[in-house]
Amino acid sequence: MQIKILGSAAGGGFPQWNCNCRNCRSVRDGTLNGKARTQTQVAICRDSGAWFLLNASPDLRMQIEATPVLHPRNHGRNSPLGGVLLTSGDIDQVAGLLSLRELQPLRIYCTPSIRSILHRDNSMFAMLNRVPGQVSWAEIGSDSSFCLQGERGAGINCSVFPLGNRFPAYVSQDRALELKREEALLGVIAESASGRRLAYMPAVPAMDESLLKRLEETDVLLFDGTFWSDDELVRVQGGGSTAREMGHIPVSGVEGSLRKLAALRRPRKIFVHVNNTNPMLDESGPEYAEVRSAGWEVAEDGWSFEL
Repeated sequence: MQIKILGSAAGGGFPQWNCNCRNCRSVRDGTLNGKARTQTQVAICRDSGAWFLLNASPDLRMQIEATPVLHPRNHGRNSPLGGVLLTSGDIDQVAGLLSLRELQPLRIYCTPSIRSILHRDNSMFAMLNRVPGQVSWAEIGSDSSFCLQGERGAGINCSVFPLGNRFPAYVSQDRALELKREEALLGVIAESASGRRLAYMPAVPAMDESLLKRLEETDVLLFDGTFWSDDELVRVQGGGSTAREMGHIPVSGVEGSLRKLAALRRPRKIFVHVNNTNPMLDESGPEYAEVRSAGWEVAEDGWSFEL
């Protein structure tokens, strides 16, 4: 299975368009020992067949253009993209679907609740179904196994499981009460032909023993690295929500992911979905050094590897 990290930043990218925090200011003026990043996007493929997107970032069009294996093949409109697996309805996970509206046959895998939010509640997403055969919606259970299947080559076996129960802020409270909370946020494990496993979870609100057990059985872990500390945005912005209130376990601290996942020995551990305010983006800083000494990597746009 081929894996490409097309983007690695949290919503808004890095630098964020309206932010002049230390990180954003320094990367703009070239004084940061670090790299700019687009919003998190991962693509996977088995046996050089169809490629599948894990979510659809707002930066998807430029990410596809920067990745030659995702360019159209032969003549006319003939993309190697076979489908998209959605882990949530968050804007930075679904807005890129609108960039895929140019009559390309695709299959979108998501829970019934996420399909309802997008396909039925938001009229813009009707652009994905302007003509017959344009986009098909494959509803998946919140704790289920299935195959990502395209027209080219072998499919990819996947399993999903619930990670959280909160729908995006644009979904009204009354509407959220009509939906199944366990369908709001999923973790994904994709399996290669050789049986090796990729875990993908760019948003993790909490961890328990069952999750740790799942992760120990994987070979590569792409994990929520949004915020370094729980009060990060509060300190940078002078107010606002904490990391946990926004649905992200922080990297540092007694209950942070560095300590919680320290016992994991099998998987290669990589942080994705890194917010522009996160100090571990500075490769000269102590936070980055701490992450690396703990055996973690901080994903960068353009990384590629195989399982």
